[in-house]
Amino acid sequence: MKIDVTDSASKWFQSEMGLSQGNGVRFYGKVYGKTPVHEGFSLALTRDDHPGETYTKTEKDGITYFVDEDDRWFFVGFDLKVDFNPEKDPENVVYTYTPNGDLDK
Repeated sequence: MKIDVTDSASKWFQSEMGLSQGNGVRFYGKVYGKTPVHEGFSLALTRDDHPGETYTKTEKDGITYFVDEDDRWFFVGFDLKVDFNPEKDPENVVYTYTPNGDLDK
């Protein structure tokens, strides 16, 4: 699994969450809601500057975006793209899941 954070999403996280170099964002699955890949679960995020054992991580503008090993179940088989387009939706970040073949292994 890989996490792709676009430039515009990175700027959104810095502005809206007050993030700067050395900070982190943890993505995880939570009960209730739905995503294109999970019925009954939704994507959640929280500021977390001290990742433990990670399933995957990426760094953008000095900020670490990651998924804990314990949350692998929610993301396995998909890459996650995090984007922000203020012209389409000035308030929300968009999350796109792309199959990556990990479930076929």
